[in-house]
Amino acid sequence: MLTPTRHEIILEQLERYQTVKIQDLVHETGASESTIRRDLSQLENANKLKRVHGGASCLHQTSEELSIREKAAQNLNEKVAIAKEAASLIRDGDCIFLDAGTTTYQMIPYLKGRNLTVVTNGVTLLEELTENQVPTYLTGGFVKHKTRALIGRGATHSLQQYRFDKCFLGVNGVHPSHGYTTPDPEEALVKQTVLTLSQEAFVLGDASKLNELSFSSIAPLQDATLITNEDDPERLSPYLEKTNVKVVSS
Repeated sequence: MLTPTRHEIILEQLERYQTVKIQDLVHETGASESTIRRDLSQLENANKLKRVHGGASCLHQTSEELSIREKAAQNLNEKVAIAKEAASLIRDGDCIFLDAGTTTYQMIPYLKGRNLTVVTNGVTLLEELTENQVPTYLTGGFVKHKTRALIGRGATHSLQQYRFDKCFLGVNGVHPSHGYTTPDPEEALVKQTVLTLSQEAFVLGDASKLNELSFSSIAPLQDATLITNEDDPERLSPYLEKTNVKVVSS
């Protein structure tokens, strides 16, 4: 079977089922597993699909954004492992920024009793930070209902009074060519502002975020170290060429 025909079958299966397994594609096409893996890599590079463990899934819409409750329920074990690694990078006396997000939220239990100062634009994070007695400043700004993030001019203006040793950001997409992205331009601007105010920057992105692309650009890959649970060398390769990557096991 010719390559274009296999690609057409793969995309048809994706359109029908949303996710497909490599073994099912082997059965549908009669091709070898290595050939299907190569096909999936080519289609991923062409932004036609997203590779996942054991197969592929459809790409999300660039404007799609889940609520904080929907995000919190996804990939929880992976988020906890990434958060624990991120928290281990903080040193005594650090002033850090914690982005509004479900993975940065998971860092908070590891900050209890630490000598540090936190600034956040995450309304959801505030109660947990207070419960764990972490010294915290909350930015100003407009409360975005879906993500409970403080955004807008009030947020970016209040951030200007701080300087950070480290910042920890969540994103919706991590892409080899397009870098870090998020659906909301105003939320992207807050993240961009934080990056300019930080000596070190870290993006917390589980494997589901890789090769995803959202509407608003935040920064190129090299502007932050990526912390992820993705351990497939083939999938990691394009990211390792452009930035530091810390891989955690979940």
